[in-house]
Amino acid sequence: MPTTAMQAAPTPDPGTGQPPAGQPRPGERNALGAEPSAYLRQHARNPVHWQPFGDAAFAGAASRDVPVFLSIGYAACHWCHVMARESFEDQATADYLNNHFVAVKVDREERPDVDSVYMAATQAISGEGGWPMSVFLTPTGLAFHAGTYFPPRPLPGRPSFRQVLEAVHEAWTERRDAVEENARSLAQNMGQVQLAAAVDVSRPPDVLDAGLLTAAVRSLAGSEDPDDGGFGTAPKFPPSAVLEFLVRHAAVPSDTADEARDMAGRTLAAMARSALFDQLDGGFARYSVTRDWSVPHFEKMLYDSAQLLRVYVHWIRLGGTAGFPVAEAADIATRTAEWMLAALELPDGGLASSLDADSVVDGEHHEGASYLWTPDDLERVLGAEDAAAVASMMNVGARGTVSEFGSPLHPGRALDGDEARLWQEVRSRLQEARTRRPQPERDEKVVAGWNGLAVAALAEAAAVLDRPDLVAAAGRIAGYLEQVHWRPAPGKPAPDEPASGELARVSHGGAARGIGGLLEDYAFCADGFLALYSATGDPRWYRLAEALIRTACTRFVDGGRLADSAGESEQVVRAQGGKPGLDPFDNATPSGAAAFAGVLLGYSALSGSTDHRIMAGNILALVPPLATRAPRAAGWLLATAQAALAGPLEAAVVGPAGPERDALHRALLQSPSPGLAVAVGEAEADDGGKPADVPLLRQRPAGPGGAPLVYVCRGMVCDRPAGTVAESLERVSSARR
Repeated sequence: MPTTAMQAAPTPDPGTGQPPAGQPRPGERNALGAEPSAYLRQHARNPVHWQPFGDAAFAGAASRDVPVFLSIGYAACHWCHVMARESFEDQATADYLNNHFVAVKVDREERPDVDSVYMAATQAISGEGGWPMSVFLTPTGLAFHAGTYFPPRPLPGRPSFRQVLEAVHEAWTERRDAVEENARSLAQNMGQVQLAAAVDVSRPPDVLDAGLLTAAVRSLAGSEDPDDGGFGTAPKFPPSAVLEFLVRHAAVPSDTADEARDMAGRTLAAMARSALFDQLDGGFARYSVTRDWSVPHFEKMLYDSAQLLRVYVHWIRLGGTAGFPVAEAADIATRTAEWMLAALELPDGGLASSLDADSVVDGEHHEGASYLWTPDDLERVLGAEDAAAVASMMNVGARGTVSEFGSPLHPGRALDGDEARLWQEVRSRLQEARTRRPQPERDEKVVAGWNGLAVAALAEAAAVLDRPDLVAAAGRIAGYLEQVHWRPAPGKPAPDEPASGELARVSHGGAARGIGGLLEDYAFCADGFLALYSATGDPRWYRLAEALIRTACTRFVDGGRLADSAGESEQVVRAQGGKPGLDPFDNATPSGAAAFAGVLLGYSALSGSTDHRIMAGNILALVPPLATRAPRAAGWLLATAQAALAGPLEAAVVGPAGPERDALHRALLQSPSPGLAVAVGEAEADDGGKPADVPLLRQRPAGPGGAPLVYVCRGMVCDRPAGTVAESLERVSSARR
């Protein structure tokens, strides 16, 4: 392993050529200092001899005949910092770990394929999941013991980390046969689970039953928290994909449309008025540890704000409710978009992954310290009178709800007129004061899929919020993905064939490295490019989306079965019973399968491709067993099913660029109709020249004198063209029915 700047190589003994006694041998020192991942570099000074995940680490475990200790986390994770401080920075614990294990660190954001399979193993073994994740593996990669955070000293019901290490070492040395048999059995069981979740993309798809979506809404209603919003009890995560389904369902007349609208509105309003939303700067925290969203876990992830921005934009398109009106939602969407760009945009155009949950104050990590306020803090900035009013309005009491640093600002309700005016007056002063505090670290890793989510959200927000700067920002991010993450195949594609290549999952400092993109990366990026094409009419983005989709159809389909990855690690494949893995459930982001179904559906509407429409239908075969059994974990699949049942509808806006075409185009982009794909461009010339890049625009003439027209179609079969906004929207409504 390379020597790091923080740990110089020991000078060999001149007599033996070996390192001096007590010094680590080459390959057994901490090897994370040269890694680009911010999370791995956070552990580069640990006395633990961490190795990055890869064949070399597992080969080292095999040669030493010891297990692998696999620790998985991410840079913004508070409890990852805690376990590092308590255990991984402790010399005695590190010595035991180094002597009896090969220690491997994984950034789950760089390697979600590794995280996914070992998370499933951890949940099967321990009944819990989360980060930091602590997994013990055989040298072949099979899991045999696992947990999450382990404290430095025993707690009721939870052993200390040192006790766990000693117990695992004892089992490995004294009961090896039983350990390995259990590991093989777990892998086989996980393989059977993968077979049960398999999607066969080669068979004719089943017909979707609209009743399943009605049943899903009613099932969700049974787990809703109508008082505080969201689903279930604490901890509460933003149910972004479920909200997207509910908003789409509410846009289509049905017996449960109003119920879906009300549920979505209650949760969107509760989150917007809570501590989950940063009331000063905008953007959303990862989750709340309380049922009423009043105490967040303060890490701010790109994927949360990107998904929620899109949902709030779609809520605005839907028209809102009296309990959560459009104007309030527009404020939340605007501030979220602006926070994403101000806090996460990098100089070369990509968006960074996250802001840490912690801020370092006087050399110590403190969760949320940058975001917390006491009454005295407010008085120093605002003066006594305004401070007292703001403290009452924003739930800041004498006793901090999080720590001695205070409480997060949040009203927990809609502000009345006087309160709203006061808040507008003081917010900028509080923002300025907060900038003088220690700030959370930023993880500048660029993840392709998460940036794709942001491109889609910003492109759609631009039209609904009337913010051309947001579509320009989406273009910068998309350009970064094209230039840095997309590696075109050498040579020119054949005529009428899309380009091919490979998408890299992550980049650092403007350079891609690491594994190729996973199914979710291809799907999220292609979805973002299609949304950007619909917003701009620039065929460059349609062609790039097409290249990703065509590549993904080859890369992630083997023997007719869809998989989340292309088998980047043999250890991961072995750990799930040698079967290609496909997880149908949403996690922090939509499942790769659900996202891919959605992008296949949208692409088929623009291209007219029956094959891609059929493949989307194959993936939606996952809906029946999940719609009522696990709708909270299948939100994006349900949202895609709703789009499929409502469409896909196609709208081609043709004619010369100008105010008339822009008005038609903007009205369609603001339509709440799920499954509506919008193409815009010049009408094709009649002289037999080059056809339009997007098939939906082909053979669609403009009106008399070149007047712009809208063709609303279903399955490429079009109604008579419309020349006004009202006619166009009526055609969309009729086609959907």
